[in-house]
Amino acid sequence: MTYLSPRLYSFRRCPYAMRARLSLLFAEVPVELREIVLKNKPSQMLAISPKGTVPVLQLNEGRVIEESREIMIWALEQGDRQGLLDAKIIKQANDLLDKNDHEFKHWLDRYKYADRYPEMSQAEYRERGEVFLQMLETLLNKNAYLLGDSTSIADIGIMPFVRQFAHVDREVFYGLPYPKLQKWLQYWLEHPLFKQAMTKFDLWQEGDKVTIFPN
Repeated sequence: MTYLSPRLYSFRRCPYAMRARLSLLFAEVPVELREIVLKNKPSQMLAISPKGTVPVLQLNEGRVIEESREIMIWALEQGDRQGLLDAKIIKQANDLLDKNDHEFKHWLDRYKYADRYPEMSQAEYRERGEVFLQMLETLLNKNAYLLGDSTSIADIGIMPFVRQFAHVDREVFYGLPYPKLQKWLQYWLEHPLFKQAMTKFDLWQEGDKVTIFPN
């Protein structure tokens, strides 16, 4: 079966899905969007991606991409007018994304849901997460963006997770000694493409009219 556009299963508040949608916006690649809730996953998504996490992208020929970073790469390979995949920084970007996904996300989850992880206090989990924030602050002391003077895949791939960290306790976050990071985050929160990525859509149900993103 073929589709008019690639089909994206997404959940608005998921940081992995956020960065997938941002990459599609930067690449100007339209998709058929199916907004879901994780507590009630549609059988159509589970049939193509049994692991049951978002985002999931089904391409026109039927191939399924289940990892957000792979979706980002695929999208930007279709159109990268702003050079987010600049070959000069791609290794640095991948290293930074690895730290975000495997180290920072670990502490972020424990900071956000500290009551589920009583081994340490919430403040201790926050401090562990701050190791990565300090690294980002150092990078932003050198440049306007994480890896230079223009946006890279690292910026749009990491920002949703820093946003989530900040939103655990905004007052605490904006009191931390990371002025460049706070300014960088605020820039992205106000960015037109991020606002577009965060557009609210009705939950998808079988038989609904197709929703194209971006529309």
